[in-house]
This record gives sequence, C-alpha cells and structure tokens, in this order.
Amino acid sequence: MPQQSKPVSYGGQAVIEGVMFGGKHVNVTAVRRKDGEITYLEVPKQDKSWVIKLRRIPLLRGIVSIIDSSVKGSKHLNYSADAYADDELEPEEREKQKDKQGSGWSLSMIIGVTAVAILSFLFGKIVLTLLPVVVENFLFKNAFDNQFLHNLLEGVIKLILLLAYLWLISQTPMIKRLFQYHGAEHKVISAYEAGEELTPKNVQKYSRLHYRCGSSFIMLTVIIGVFLYSLFTYDNLWERMGQRLLLLPVVLGISFELLKITNAMRDIPVLRYLGYPGLWLQLLTTKEPTDEQVEVSIASFNRMLELDAKLANASSTSEIPLATLDPVKG
Repeated sequence: MPQQSKPVSYGGQAVIEGVMFGGKHVNVTAVRRKDGEITYLEVPKQDKSWVIKLRRIPLLRGIVSIIDSSVKGSKHLNYSADAYADDELEPEEREKQKDKQGSGWSLSMIIGVTAVAILSFLFGKIVLTLLPVVVENFLFKNAFDNQFLHNLLEGVIKLILLLAYLWLISQTPMIKRLFQYHGAEHKVISAYEAGEELTPKNVQKYSRLHYRCGSSFIMLTVIIGVFLYSLFTYDNLWERMGQRLLLLPVVLGISFELLKITNAMRDIPVLRYLGYPGLWLQLLTTKEPTDEQVEVSIASFNRMLELDAKLANASSTSEIPLATLDPVKG
C-alpha cells in the first residue's frame, strides 16, 4: 500500500526457488515448492548489543554488515537447498530423512553454517583480490614502471575475471533461475519504495536493477581498489600482495559508504551516474523474472512486513522460536 512516510531501506537476497527479505526485526524466506505451495523460514533478529554499536561506526559498519549478511544469508540459502532436495525425494525416503535429522536448528548446525559462511566469504574475497595481482605481474611486470597503470590493469583483470565467472555460471539452469529470483527481489523493493500495491502486474513494471544491490558493491570495490592501492608503493610481488590483504578491509569499508552515498543521490540528475557501473554489473547477476517468481518474492516481503509489525509491538522476542520452518515439510 502507498507509504505515508519515507519507506525503510529493506534488502534481501535470492535463494534456490525463492527470496529472502530482511526487516528490522526478522528475516523471512519464501520458497516455491515442487507442488506449487509457498513455504517459509522465519528467523527473528537477535543481534548482540556490540554488533549494533559497530554498525553505527563509519567504515567499520560496512565490514560488520557484510559478514553478518553472509552468515544470516547462508542459513536461508541452506533452508532453500534443503527444501529443493526434499522435493526430489520419494515420500518414504523423506520420512526416513526426517527421522534421522529431526527438525529445527541445533547449536552445532548454527555454528557450522556460520563458520562456512565466513570462510566462504573470506576465501572468495582473498582469491578475487590476489589472483589479479599475480596475473597482472606475470603479463606486465617488465612492460613499464608506472605503478598506477599496473594498478589500473590489475583492476581491469579483476573485472574481466569477475564478468567471465558471472557469465559462465549464469549459463546453468539453476543459477539462471536464481538470478531471476534476484531480479524479482529488486522489483518488489522498487515497487514498495514507489508506494505501489504489491501485485505481480504492478511489480513487473519496475526494473530488475537496484542501486543498493550487492553486485553494485562488488563493482565499487574494484574501482575503489585501483585508487586506494595507488597511494602506496611496493618493491616486489609479495609486498604488493601483502598490501592488498592489509587494505582489503579499508576497500570494503569505503565501498560500503560510497554505496550508501550513491543510493542517496540516485534522484539527483548528475550524481545518479555514480551508481551506473554497479547497475551495469547487475545486467549479469539479475534476469527478468516470471510472474510466478514475482509472486514468491511478494509473499516473502509481505510476510516479513507482517512479522516485523508484530515484533515491533512485542515487548520481547524471547517467546518466539529462533527459526520457524514450514509446517508441511520443514
């Protein structure tokens, strides 16, 4: 429904056959099951006080938010993967799996998902940071002495590797559908921010690209890295690689702040172009969704809004389960 005040800046992510949205008090994932039913995973937010404080510190809040999103997003991605695998099982086999695994999230499961999420994030960032350095050094080490030009070529190589990787994985049917749900997520947020009633017809009118997307953040890290690295000199490959690792948190922090700025300025005619490189990258990481996929995204968003309102009026969340699986097959 049309908003009477400035909308909250909601965010989300695509999962297997579904979408997760994060509210002020809860994260909700909606997944389309094989029989057409939409089921949910609902996880109330229970952030530690020190995490909340860190999120208020410029530069540092970006790193905290990225790691936190990776951890929480992994739980929802894992749920969607389990739901997808569950739909592929015969009824008898499904009952056997339930008897073996039980239901709900144990402490060991939560710790395991958290560890995998953090390690995956760190591994991906380190590889994408160091591999372009090695490739650029191998190809252009003795071609010239201008370190800024070396850094610029390093950024170009990083971008080429990133684009090639995204294009390659987007050719697989499952990732293509994931990118369609990514587009559905963006469309729902844009429609909500415009005050539209959330129906598939209304939502489909909006672009699948959005300024606050994590894809835009990735593009900004490439651009910021070129200029930040140029402030420091190096004498050899190992020193150059060490600088990249030490400066990685700074690059992430600055990129996060710039992403917030570009989003705030997207309605200013000239300054809106600051966010265009990130939008171009989203041409690869999003695809046009079907009406059925948009319907799932809307269901997730509406359920998140509903629970957010309930939790906002509650005195505490102590009586709410940590994770609520769908009652049918969760």
